[in-house]
This record gives sequence, C-alpha cells and structure tokens, in this order.
Amino acid sequence: MDDSGFSQVPSRKEIQVGQRVWAIEKRNYGTGDLTEGVVQRILTRVPFHPRGIKVMFKDGTIARVQRLTPPDESGPVSGGSGKMVEEKSNPPTAEDLR
Repeated sequence: MDDSGFSQVPSRKEIQVGQRVWAIEKRNYGTGDLTEGVVQRILTRVPFHPRGIKVMFKDGTIARVQRLTPPDESGPVSGGSGKMVEEKSNPPTAEDLR
C-alpha cells in the first residue's frame, strides 16, 4: 500500500475501448470481488481516480478498473461477460492490489 492508502490502479490513458480488464462493481466494494469484462465506454473524464477509472462493459455492467488483463490473456474478444470469473484458480481481488 502506498502512503495515500490507495492501491495503484490504472490511469485513464492506460485503458482502451475493447480492452479486457478486471474491475470492481459498486456492490462488491465490501468483498473486493473483481469482474472481468471488455470495455465499451470509459465513463470517468479525469486522467486518474484513486478508486479506479469507471467504465461500462459491453454487457452494460458499470465498474471501476482495478487491473489490466495481461496481453497474453486478452486475445481477440467478441464481447464482455461482466460476470464473476470463478473458474480461474486464483482470480485477483482488490486486496491483492494493496
């Protein structure tokens, strides 16, 4: 954790429309559960937000980006699931980023 008390989250310029990302929905702030999805729109207008840049996934889910998907995992995508990814052995949580 840095001195500000916030984890390092990607800035707006690091996030692209069509990119697959890990983000936290407002309903999951307490649990830290992340959702994987494909960015349809970037909603936050400022370059940086301490809780993460707010985006809309292709399925309409709105969440704040916590982590970018590594290039080897992002591959071509046709749409965003916006669902919890539990089939992965160790999905990241917001606590992992602190």
